[in-house]
Amino acid sequence: MMHGDEKSGSAIVAVKPANAANGTAAEPAEPRAGAEGNAGEPSMRRTQSRVSVSQGLDRIRQAARQRKAERFTALFHHISTDLLYEAFHELKEEAAPGVDGLTWKTYAAELEPRLEDLHGRVQRGAYRAQPSRRVYIPKPEGRERPIAVAALEDKGT
Repeated sequence: MMHGDEKSGSAIVAVKPANAANGTAAEPAEPRAGAEGNAGEPSMRRTQSRVSVSQGLDRIRQAARQRKAERFTALFHHISTDLLYEAFHELKEEAAPGVDGLTWKTYAAELEPRLEDLHGRVQRGAYRAQPSRRVYIPKPEGRERPIAVAALEDKGT
């Protein structure tokens, strides 16, 4: 025995095609061994969907937590319409409209074309956050507390 008492998994051998046209091989081919473990289950989804959209962002979050002094650049390729869709649905539906005057329900009425347009502006570098509307809320001791109300598109970004 070459490796002594060590146990090794079965080898994966490519299937040898038959060398005869009628399907009867002159030489028998070795059988292919079965895969062990979770080989049939991919670690990532094959296509990007709303369920798996944040998997790449989770890796960025982990890296940012581990390397706090590092600066991240060129992250726009992680922004997709699916990610914008997810971010939109995490906004408060009853939130006050921002400087743009849009409410959640108004934006949702034409959601797909609006998100496509927003995605295009972000990818082209043409997206610019709008100035926030400043509101002052009275405090019990007589002073006022300033609050900035962002435009709807700026709330999710």
